[in-house]
Amino acid sequence: MARKQLPHYTVPTLTPEDGATVAAILQDRLNSLTDLHLTLKHIHWNVVGPHFIAVHLMLDPQVDAVRAQADEVAERIATLGVSPVGTPGALVASRSWDDYSLGRAGAIEHLGALDRVYEGVISGHRKAAADTEELDTVTNDLLVGHLHDLELFQWFVRAHLESAGGELSTEGTSTEQDSAGAAEQGAKKAASR
Repeated sequence: MARKQLPHYTVPTLTPEDGATVAAILQDRLNSLTDLHLTLKHIHWNVVGPHFIAVHLMLDPQVDAVRAQADEVAERIATLGVSPVGTPGALVASRSWDDYSLGRAGAIEHLGALDRVYEGVISGHRKAAADTEELDTVTNDLLVGHLHDLELFQWFVRAHLESAGGELSTEGTSTEQDSAGAAEQGAKKAASR
């Protein structure tokens, strides 16, 4: 979690300590969302193969929505009296996850890896929502609203990875590379039927 800065002021009914706690939670989410929108754009530029255009076009609205979410989080941090940090160096220094690991690759491989990325972002957002539920209802509402869109976007991704029987080709994988490989194998298996 980001270092707590004690603000000189914060929103009414929160103490400066509570404002700093909420801002630190949000700074982690700002880092995650900033990383996500850059990752989505990276995939948009590097996706290839027969599903290229579908995935290429699906990602731009997600990029725009996630970028807007990052802006909302940064503005909430500022509203709490803390300075949001949006520099690349600070993001890299404070994040707890590795950089996205795929370059130029097939659409299904990227979607398999992206499923893992969304899983991490959504899990972090759900924890942040739980951590702010009693502390700050406005921040909690913001995060819950984001979860609606993030979970919808993951569903869009998973629809490409799901069999007609409802099985997810990436089930049981834990890394982007494993998920990419499992997604590719699942697509090959489905094509051979």
